[in-house]
Amino acid sequence: MVEGKVVVVTGAGGGIGRDIALAMASHGARVVVNDIGAAVDGEGRNAGPAQQVVDEIHALGGEAVASTDSVAEAASAAKIVQCAVDHFGRIDAVVNNAGILRDRFFHKMSVDEWDAVIKVHLYGAYFVSRAAATFFKEQNSGAMVHMTSTSGLIGNFGQANYSAAKLGIAALSKSIALDMLKFNVRSNCIAPFAWSRMIGAIPTDTEEQKARVAKIQQMTPAKIAPLAVYLASDAAKEVNGQIFSVRNNEISLISQPRPVRTIHRSEGWTPQTIAEHAMPAMRASFYPLDRSADVFSWDPV
Repeated sequence: MVEGKVVVVTGAGGGIGRDIALAMASHGARVVVNDIGAAVDGEGRNAGPAQQVVDEIHALGGEAVASTDSVAEAASAAKIVQCAVDHFGRIDAVVNNAGILRDRFFHKMSVDEWDAVIKVHLYGAYFVSRAAATFFKEQNSGAMVHMTSTSGLIGNFGQANYSAAKLGIAALSKSIALDMLKFNVRSNCIAPFAWSRMIGAIPTDTEEQKARVAKIQQMTPAKIAPLAVYLASDAAKEVNGQIFSVRNNEISLISQPRPVRTIHRSEGWTPQTIAEHAMPAMRASFYPLDRSADVFSWDPV
C-alpha cells in the first residue's frame, strides 16, 4: 500500500504512534519515528522510545530513522520533516499523532495546562503539516493524517484544553484539504479509540469504572494502524477532508457540522420573539450534553 513512500509519524515511541510506524514499515514505507520520549504530561526527554521502535523496524527488515525533535515549536517541527528529506530524499505522508494530557476541570485549569496541550496537539499538527506542505506542493502529491478525538468532536469532562485542540485539528485538516486540493495533497482525521498510556490513568475505583476500562483495553493501538496506512496510500486518492473513528473492529465516518433546523421570520427578530418563537421551534433539535461514551454506548465489536 505504501511501498517506497517516506512517512513521518510523530509521537511514535509508543502506543498508537508506534503501531502506525510499524504498520507503515511492514507495508514498505520508510519511516521517520518521531518522539521526544516525554511523560504523558509532556515532561522530560528520552531518546530511547523512538530508537527502540526504529530498532524494531530494522529487525523486521524495514527502513527507519529516529527523530527526537519537538512538534511544539516551528523550528524543531521543521527539523522532523527535514530529517525525512535528508535521510530518504523526500517525504510523502505525515501522521500527526504526538500528544500530551493535562486534564483538569475547566474552573481549575491553569494557563500553563491550557498552553501546553494546545502547543503539542494543535500547534504541533500545524507546524509539522506546514513544514511538509512546502515539499508536497513542489512534488504535487502528499497525504496528511491527523489524530483528532471524540473528546473534541462530541465532548468529555475535564479536558477543555485537549478537546479544544482536537476539534481545532479537525478544522485544520479540512482547511488543508481545501487549500491544497489543487496540488493533489489530501488531509484526513482519525478519532482513535485505543488503550494506551494516554488514557491509562482512568480511575478504576468502582465496578462501573473497571468495566469501562475492560472495554477500552480490548481496543489495542494496532487496530488504528490499518486506516492510517490506507489514508497515506495512493489507494485513498479520492478520500479527502473526512473524519473517521476506529473502535476495535469498527470504522465510522463522523459527521461534520451542518444546519439542522432553520427558522425564518420576515420582519426580523427581537430578543423577545427569539425567546417566544425561535428557541421553542428549535428546542426539539437541540443536542444533549453528551460525552463520547454516551454516543458510543455499545460494546466495541
